[in-house]
Amino acid sequence: MISCGEASGDLYAGALASELRRRDRGCRVVGFGGDRLRAAGADLVGEYRGLAVTGLTEAVRVLPRSYGMYRRLVARARADRPDVFVAVDFPDFNFRVAAALHRLGVPVVYYVSPQLWAWRPGRIHAMARFVSKVLVIFPFERAIYEQAGIPVEFVGHPLLDLTRVTQPKDRFLTGLGLGAAAPTLALLPGSRVNELQTTVPVLSAALPLIGACVPRLQVVVARAPHLPARLFAPLEAGRLPTAIVEGRTDDVLNAADVVITASGTATVQTAIHGRPMVIVYRVSPLSFRLGRRFVRVQTFGMANLIAGRTIVPELIQDAFTHDRVAAEAVRFFSDPAAAARACEGLAEVRAKLGGPGATGRAADAVLGAIHARGSRAAALQGNG
Repeated sequence: MISCGEASGDLYAGALASELRRRDRGCRVVGFGGDRLRAAGADLVGEYRGLAVTGLTEAVRVLPRSYGMYRRLVARARADRPDVFVAVDFPDFNFRVAAALHRLGVPVVYYVSPQLWAWRPGRIHAMARFVSKVLVIFPFERAIYEQAGIPVEFVGHPLLDLTRVTQPKDRFLTGLGLGAAAPTLALLPGSRVNELQTTVPVLSAALPLIGACVPRLQVVVARAPHLPARLFAPLEAGRLPTAIVEGRTDDVLNAADVVITASGTATVQTAIHGRPMVIVYRVSPLSFRLGRRFVRVQTFGMANLIAGRTIVPELIQDAFTHDRVAAEAVRFFSDPAAAARACEGLAEVRAKLGGPGATGRAADAVLGAIHARGSRAAALQGNG
């Protein structure tokens, strides 16, 4: 059983399910996820759409639906008794499911572990109670779990294998009706509805300011699947040539000279492509005030956190304004030295993500948990 609750988790979960089935053709996967997990052959108990939000107060609104999904997953586990449960990120939901399945005697493997090093570190005590093994994707995370006595393995970042460019930059842009050599700004405004409702108005107000300073500027927007087109409409309302592309984020990033992205996994994806970026993030004022009390880091963007220093600008909460966004984006377009320094730092980030094959190593670890369970059961029967 696999559980993930957002677009990036669904990407990783789908790749994991494919690798599991490639290694063991008799492997059957059930769970909670999205299109990627389903396409990998999983039998979905439910979909994450509508449950993925940012912010503490925003999460309260989806609690009834989250609880209903929790009950369905646990009921399915009672009926099917999976050999292993794999939680993929999405900790507020997956912690509860993992604890329930642990009580049923199901081994729990946590893949893409929660960011305990960034906020709410006390959650590690709960993980120590119900997690059989943690598969971390950042090298610095391993020591955190080793110190807590939790079995852990660094598998590397799955995006290194999943990043795929399908068309050269010039063909991709001309296919969208854009100029092959014109300065190109990529926008990655987020994958959740409440993110788009916050980021799009600010970005749409920033675009004319950027266009006034960058001649021939054109814009390509990466649209996450299943998001309403109306949320992106303000980005097309200006005078800049603009194309909105769904499901081809790697092509969008490959074609970009500068990127403006919502904080999250997209910053790692942008780092892999080595594109100078401006990171933006905003939640409701109450969510920010409540959450800030639990945050232990000074930077928010994953690229900066992995680097251990600020290599690309972050515009968080009140700093996320249209004029600040425009100023930072224009700086990268107009100052080649600033863009080069950012690219050098992003190359360091990519190097820290490990080598290729992360999903395969994760699949081997999951199958290993199943085999270990079988060996323990056989030993107990022998002793009996």
